[in-house]
Order: sequence, then C-alpha cells, then structure tokens
Amino acid sequence: MIKTKIFNAVNKPDSGEKKALTDFLFTHLQEYGDPRSEIEKAIDYAMKEVPSFGGFILAAYLDDELSGVVVVNETGMKDYIPENILVYIATHKKHRGKGIGKLLMKETIDLAKGSIALHVEPENPARHLYEKFGFTSKYIEMRYKKEK
Repeated sequence: MIKTKIFNAVNKPDSGEKKALTDFLFTHLQEYGDPRSEIEKAIDYAMKEVPSFGGFILAAYLDDELSGVVVVNETGMKDYIPENILVYIATHKKHRGKGIGKLLMKETIDLAKGSIALHVEPENPARHLYEKFGFTSKYIEMRYKKEK
C-alpha cells in the first residue's frame, strides 16, 4: 500500500527525514539529478529555511519504505510565470512501474495552488507521464550562467 506524507513550512521534516529525502533524490534522480547541495537548497526553499515563498515536499512510502519524492517551490509569481515549479520528482528504482510516479503527480497537482512548471530533458522517459497529466512544452528554455 502506498501512503504519502506532506512536508511544508508548518510540518517540516526532522533532520533524519531531511537527510533521507536528500539522499533519496540524489540516488534516484540518476543522470537527471543535481549535487546534494543543490537538492538541499530546493528543500530549504520549500520549507522556508531560507527567505523564500515556500512550497512543499510530497513523499511516498510503499510498505513503509521511502519510494518517491516530489519537491515543489513556489515562485511568488502568477500568469506570466507559473506559481509553482516542480523542482524534483523521483521514484525508487526498484518500485518503478507501480503507479508511484502517477500518484505523486496527481497529488502534486491537487496540492499546488496555481499552475506548475517543470523542466525535463527531451529523452527523459518521465516526459510521457507529464504529458499524460496535461503538461505541454510551451518554450525552449535557455539559460545564461553568470560566473561568480
């Protein structure tokens, strides 16, 4: 049975849960992931541990084992930029194909106040799941990274 738990600025994960969430994303995002430090920043933003608009984390547990995680950050914007950005979503390698990703997407859409943006690599197989939920490819994203 799949159960979910919501973390936010009011119901924050304790230090052990935060480490488990970070480690899970670092491991299960695989080639689509980021360094632990960047994952921690997104979690801190969602939990309002840093000045931010907040957001939420949705964790899925299959038979009490952490099996999926979503991190959503609120943007503080509306209309021209969606109110939310789905920063990370991952399911456990050994539990893929069991409906966890689908459940996480549905609950994320239900929980988010306003529209949601996400970034996905064109070859990422999860792209098909997002399209099934109505996500469309409106733009090609381009970035300029300023060196410090």
